[in-house]
Amino acid sequence: MQGKMIQVGQLATDCYLVEPTTNIKGAIIVVHEIWGLNDNIKSIADRFAEQGYIALAPNLLSVLDYSKVDVMQLQEDLFTDEKREAAQQSLFSIIAPTQTPEFKDKSIQKLKECFDYLYDLPVSNQKVSVTGFCFGGTYSFSLAVKEPRLSLSLPFYGHLTHSLDEVSQIKCPVFAFYGQNDKTLVFDVPEIEKLMEEAGVNFEYKIYQNCGHAFFNDTNLKTFNKEAADDSWQIVLDQLSRI
Repeated sequence: MQGKMIQVGQLATDCYLVEPTTNIKGAIIVVHEIWGLNDNIKSIADRFAEQGYIALAPNLLSVLDYSKVDVMQLQEDLFTDEKREAAQQSLFSIIAPTQTPEFKDKSIQKLKECFDYLYDLPVSNQKVSVTGFCFGGTYSFSLAVKEPRLSLSLPFYGHLTHSLDEVSQIKCPVFAFYGQNDKTLVFDVPEIEKLMEEAGVNFEYKIYQNCGHAFFNDTNLKTFNKEAADDSWQIVLDQLSRI
């Protein structure tokens, strides 16, 4: 089982594709954090393939330039009290292009093309799910809104930025994951739950104690929580097995 880089769709999105050799159960899109398509995300895609899922991880952030910063240090500084403010300013200056409506619309187009690519593979059995982390968690919510054929959405610490009318377009189950110390996101969970209920969406979530944002990222020792990461991974596999 060897992953490879391919280009997908008319927008020619660079993607990391990894396929199981036998016993394919379906397919999943893996959407990266704000750090882009790095080795951490590729390793998560590899893990899905080991479990029998065709995994496609698109690079939605090719427009960003991280060349002038030490990315690993910046990740750590964001979760270090005395360095957080400066790190946030540095990060915000880099990711400014992602805040425009045009970028968001194009990113959804790219994800829909990734969905079509997987959906049209005969071996996927038209079972295509999505998961994502932080930036990718937000877009996992958005793809569920925009793609009615999606089988399952599994956002990790993402924002739900859609209205009731938009959320009512979701046709698949959604299971979201949060860390207790990720205060802003956790504060919004009751409102998200209410919105999902009003929209008639099959929505579940889990908040992990004693951890915060990016608890699944085992390359960031400031945030990684093995217990939460292991438990959420088992829930992900269980949810996938039900579709």
